[in-house]
Amino acid sequence: MEQKVMNETIMNALEKFTELDERISHFNSILGLLSWDQKVVAPKKGRSIFAEANGTLRTETFKLTVSEEMGELLQALTSDEAEEHLDEVSKARVRERLNAYNRSKSIPADMIRDFSVLTSKANEAWEEAREKNDFEKYLPYLEKIVDFKRKAAEIYGYENHPYDALLDEYEPGLTVEKLDSLFVKVRESSTDLLKRIQNSATRPFVEIFEQPFSIEKQKNFNRYILPEIGFDMEAGRLDETVHPFAQTVNTGDVRITTRYLEDNVRSAIFGTIHEAGHGIYEQNIDSKFEGTVLQEGASFGIHESQSRFLENMVGRSEQFWKYFYPKLQEHFPEQLGNVELDDFYRAVNAVQPSFIRVEADELTYNLHIMVRYEIEKALIAGEIEAKDLPEIWNTKMNEYLGITPPTNREGVLQDIHWSFGGFGYFPSYSLGNLYAAQILNKIQQDVPGFYESIETGNFVVIQKWLRENIHQYGMLYTPNELMVKATGEELNADYLVNYLEEKYSKVYNL
Repeated sequence: MEQKVMNETIMNALEKFTELDERISHFNSILGLLSWDQKVVAPKKGRSIFAEANGTLRTETFKLTVSEEMGELLQALTSDEAEEHLDEVSKARVRERLNAYNRSKSIPADMIRDFSVLTSKANEAWEEAREKNDFEKYLPYLEKIVDFKRKAAEIYGYENHPYDALLDEYEPGLTVEKLDSLFVKVRESSTDLLKRIQNSATRPFVEIFEQPFSIEKQKNFNRYILPEIGFDMEAGRLDETVHPFAQTVNTGDVRITTRYLEDNVRSAIFGTIHEAGHGIYEQNIDSKFEGTVLQEGASFGIHESQSRFLENMVGRSEQFWKYFYPKLQEHFPEQLGNVELDDFYRAVNAVQPSFIRVEADELTYNLHIMVRYEIEKALIAGEIEAKDLPEIWNTKMNEYLGITPPTNREGVLQDIHWSFGGFGYFPSYSLGNLYAAQILNKIQQDVPGFYESIETGNFVVIQKWLRENIHQYGMLYTPNELMVKATGEELNADYLVNYLEEKYSKVYNL
């Protein structure tokens, strides 16, 4: 009888937890839609006013995640008795809500509200500062955001480095110690490979891109390519924005954006493919997770693995362009009609240190992340201050890439991430490359003729593997658990090092 009462108590707690989890998930879906609207279509004059309403809803959502009710339910559902009765999905939902509860319960709700309003206004200030190349206009907002993040790190708690507390928000379990060991191998191999490339006599014919490409034709090509590579246009849409991003409202409404530059056709093509990787991931999460905390990707690094995998390891492959290049030539006969496929392939894989991260080549991209990672670590540790960033940024760009940005617009002001408080986010991009290379190694073992499938336009077999091994699980597994399940081992930097070495040795005849 006593056991039966205990079972009923646990089941009642699970039912109430499910209702609360769903309510929070629905609010987050609405907040996602509001975020997309503010960045894509909202009139400028209304943004700062609307930020207050956005902050109110975000605060109410936050209150639910750290409410007394949530605490009591989590306590009941993490008992030894509950462990015996909950299934795998329920345990994962409890795990994720418990992590959020433990991280946030000490942060006052009014602090969250103030931060939400601050970041909404900071985003607008960043856009204007970037446009006018005016770092001083953005600085007051950035200083407040850095101050908040330093306080948050102390509230969250950490063992060795305050930055660990912020990394954990984007990549659970990751620490500075672990990240440094991964990054040092990538940084050293990348800088060595870059030197050999710069000494090579081979020079891709990048001049083919130094001419105007009709933006309208770019849009047409992007809309043609998206469904071909697996993005469901009936469950998503493509729009324009200053900084490309993907935003999920639900699995049937995944919105991606890109930006078009008449003098840089590569920017929109690969930006779109990149965001499609994020979108396809979200569209293929198991529908049973809809309305729960598990309806998102496993982590930011895992999410980036899907976008970087599709953008680079698929989208910049020779086989990809054997299939799509004729169609691109149809759109731009004057610019590309007489350019051979091999010349085009080498050109889209040309290595040239550049100022803008989102337009960086596949090799030097990771060095851009190193710059931001080193700066963020020092900022959160209090070793440097926001006012010093332009000079520090330029120094590190010169150290890692051998170039110095001529303006802050091309330097410290280029990224949107700090304006929304995304400290700890940037390492996710290089982690994505690391994960992607490991996934590529495994998928080539499991899918015979992987690249041959791409050459014939058969992306179904690729997306099937990704859906079955990565996408469908959402946040059911931790990032480390998912990688071990999908590839058979924990994250290993050797796969990315070997992939880059093999690829660029061919491109540059090393």
